[in-house]
Amino acid sequence: MGYVGGRDAVPFLLSGLRRLEYRGYDSAGVAIINGHGLEVSKTRGKITTLEHQVAGASLHGRVGIGHTRWATHGRPTECNAHPHVDCGGRVAVVHNGIIENHAALRQSLCAAGHRFRSQTDTEVIAHLIERYADQGLPEAVRRATRDLQGAYAIACIMADDPTVLVAARGGNSPLVIGLGDGETFLASDIPALLGLSERTLVLDDHEIAVLRPDGVTLRTLDGQSVERPPAPLRCSAEAAEKGGYPHFMLKEIFEQPDAIRKTLLGRVDAASGSLELPEVEIRKGAASLHRVQFVACGTSWHAGLIGKHLIEACTGIPASAEIASEFHAGGPVLDDRHVLTVPISQSGETADTLSALHAARAAGSHSVAVCNVAGSSMARLADRVLQTRAGIEIGVASTKAFTAQVSALTLMALKLGCLSGRLEPALVRTIARDLCAMPALMAETLGLNDAVAGVAARIADRQSALYLGRGLHYPLALEGALKLKEISYIHAEGYPGGEMKHGPIALIDAGTPVVCVALRGPTYEKMAGNIEEVKARDGVTIALTTAGDSEAARQVDVAIPVPPAPYWLQPLVAAIPLQLLAYHIGVMRGCDVDQPRNLAKSVTVE
Repeated sequence: MGYVGGRDAVPFLLSGLRRLEYRGYDSAGVAIINGHGLEVSKTRGKITTLEHQVAGASLHGRVGIGHTRWATHGRPTECNAHPHVDCGGRVAVVHNGIIENHAALRQSLCAAGHRFRSQTDTEVIAHLIERYADQGLPEAVRRATRDLQGAYAIACIMADDPTVLVAARGGNSPLVIGLGDGETFLASDIPALLGLSERTLVLDDHEIAVLRPDGVTLRTLDGQSVERPPAPLRCSAEAAEKGGYPHFMLKEIFEQPDAIRKTLLGRVDAASGSLELPEVEIRKGAASLHRVQFVACGTSWHAGLIGKHLIEACTGIPASAEIASEFHAGGPVLDDRHVLTVPISQSGETADTLSALHAARAAGSHSVAVCNVAGSSMARLADRVLQTRAGIEIGVASTKAFTAQVSALTLMALKLGCLSGRLEPALVRTIARDLCAMPALMAETLGLNDAVAGVAARIADRQSALYLGRGLHYPLALEGALKLKEISYIHAEGYPGGEMKHGPIALIDAGTPVVCVALRGPTYEKMAGNIEEVKARDGVTIALTTAGDSEAARQVDVAIPVPPAPYWLQPLVAAIPLQLLAYHIGVMRGCDVDQPRNLAKSVTVE
């Protein structure tokens, strides 16, 4: 977070960092320039600790930078916390990303007499800027970045120039500038700017920004001037507040019906079932596609696995869902120019997914990004973007972004099915109308909250769990297990039901909860057989069942009845009780469900 203007910078820095804490909370710090020069306050732990420290130090100044850290190089200690300062105490720097050549730079700087205090890669940036500081801060930053290899989003201030803040971006680390009246703001994500600015500029790769109270100038790192009109900030400050809920995660679970309505708005007509999806108009036509490949990480990858099922069912075109971080390590062949690449990311800034998209584009693949942030790196890089419109998601464990992604991929599959001639128009209209009914069904499913909390109480003390699903429900098993791991720190694994007897069944005993997705559909009978195998080994069977299915309810120890939905749309309702189960278990175990340990919301380093 950064501020330059006519008011005290510290309150803006701290409020912005509070809204960015979902991106990192190992340690935090601020640096300001006051009448005495550069002053730094930083500490291990969360923003509240920093707030108490700053209040006691009576820190004030009209230009400043702040940072909340997710540790990569060096343990989360006060020494390793940002901002980092050069030897002479002239320059302070905060940095997101990884400097890959930091060890060589450190060795060279040490040989030149520089003394280092931390184990971080970031500190080398402060020393590099000091090397060129006599040329002024903007030029010093520009020259320093030419020595850096890796990904970085940098903000820095210098005691010699107390009215300027300089930012630079290289690689996949985002930076957003907010323009105010006689003041300018900088942040790594939009939520920090809500209520402060109505106009924003997003820094592109290899750009430098010089922020002053009266505005900003942009240049490329090689000195070329950049002209870019600001974009309106359409989110409200209330979107980044809890709104009466005890946690952001629970709020965002309950926002899902509205999020899905926004995803569908203007794209599908509930009365006629017609689709308007120009984002999926493929360059050479759907008939020319040989394959669709989804690339994503974590929860977005699970959405991609559902997308694979939907694409193949609707179009007959082979599809794959690749883990983005594995894309280069023996990933799919990219020399076929008739491949549609679909990167999926809530933030649009996920480093591994962006790297995969770069590789796919270099091979000539057409791309349609599915993401939640219109001005993100992914949205700007892809040929087209299918924005999910889920709204700001603060909770680290993704909830509404997942179901919004699944909704968008369902629309994509239907549209490609129409374009390829595989789907009959009457069937498309039926599925489209059913999709428009899903927000109401999801709202009904949220009525299970209290019942799911009761189920959570029965297993909150367990240390391991299995999740089973088949077909379209297997990605739900993966997602349910991931949520439980993220939020409660219980070891959990998701498996296809048929794979259980190939190994995981050895883990089942009388204390093992096994969560089964057993909704009515093509895989129902086989899933019933898997449940019997679990019961024969005394596992505790907890199943998502179709409401009214008394047979399935009798078969298991605990049934969670989900409103009936067409098979291809079941993930939208089934995801909700899985999210609620993880949430309530996490709360019961005393875990920080909004900011789970070791996790950050947006993974912007590879």
